[in-house]
Amino acid sequence: MRELFLLTINGDDHPGVTAAFTETLGEHAVNVLDIGQAVIHDRLNLGMLIEIPDETESGAVMKELLFLAHLHKLKVNFTPIAEDDYEQWVASQGRPRYIVTLLGRKLTAANISHVASVVSKHGLNIDAITRLSGRFSLRHGNPHKRACVEFSIRGDANDVATLRHDLLAITRDDEVDVAFQPDDLYRRNRRLIVFDMDSTLIQCEVMDELAKKAGVGDQVAAITESAMRGEIPFNESFERRLATLEGLEESVLAQIAAELPITEGTERLIASLKKLGYRVGILSGGFTYFADHLKQRFGLDCVSANELQIVDGKLTGKVQGEIVNGEKKAELLSDMAHQLGIDMRQTIAVGDGANDLPMLSIAGLGVAFHAKPVVKENAEHAISTLGLDSILYLLGVRDREVSA
Repeated sequence: MRELFLLTINGDDHPGVTAAFTETLGEHAVNVLDIGQAVIHDRLNLGMLIEIPDETESGAVMKELLFLAHLHKLKVNFTPIAEDDYEQWVASQGRPRYIVTLLGRKLTAANISHVASVVSKHGLNIDAITRLSGRFSLRHGNPHKRACVEFSIRGDANDVATLRHDLLAITRDDEVDVAFQPDDLYRRNRRLIVFDMDSTLIQCEVMDELAKKAGVGDQVAAITESAMRGEIPFNESFERRLATLEGLEESVLAQIAAELPITEGTERLIASLKKLGYRVGILSGGFTYFADHLKQRFGLDCVSANELQIVDGKLTGKVQGEIVNGEKKAELLSDMAHQLGIDMRQTIAVGDGANDLPMLSIAGLGVAFHAKPVVKENAEHAISTLGLDSILYLLGVRDREVSA
């Protein structure tokens, strides 16, 4: 009669361990039903669920494995598994799977405990925890260090919306971000990413910078903040702010473009996504003059923004053509995906303001980045602790897989 065992091997890691043990099992025609291996700080944890066939003496197999463990200075344990328990385990593998991503400048045991507690509260199991971020020195300070672990969870959640809400509630008290996604094919196969520009790709609002040059900074800043909070319709606020810039010299645009403060992680994110074959674009309620500058700098594929009307070298306080507002951004994203033959579930949209919510809501992955409260509350995903390159973690990309 066949026998099932959970074989676990622990100890100092060194080359050849997995090869030696699987070679011995192979000599006895043992089947491996499941396997997992992790090395943490040079300590090996190897587990195999094995099936020893009828014609093989399990005692002889165990004896050889114990001797092999002694040679390699490792500990080995055998746990018998009932066939009915195995079948029940197999049947449970069809249950829904999700990915929870926990990220911040550092992660504490309490942060991990809070995530694990929410998962347990909803009756789900954690199948695996994987570190996506690189290691960092404790002796040398790094203000831009990143820490991220990914939880693979499984089970039937009675209320997915409440589960998501409870996970995101962790971010109110902990200095971390938490993302929750179905673990499906689309998560690993995004193809198009679009960014808002102001306060997303760059750490300023260009309209405010122009206003400062025109001497109407305070007036425009107040309207901008009100619009980003969703208190004034975007088109109205846009027209009111732009009208204050009438008569500003065109030469000012070049000065501002040359000094745009780029958001942390922008270059690393875009370079990595371009290598992965992503199409990258800007959908902005700002101005094409500055978006085109970024397009050239980062090798972007497409840009849609507002075109300033300039007459005799001066701004008229108006734009040419239709204003790119929130609804237009969503429309443009949908059109881009259609033209490229990309399913909307393969798209990513990133923004910070209320006018970004329409495109965030229709994208496969909508990310509110260092966003206003109303945007963070209404977006499915939010990042507030790290730079733009932390979006790579939401795609399951490890630090070691991309450039520093």
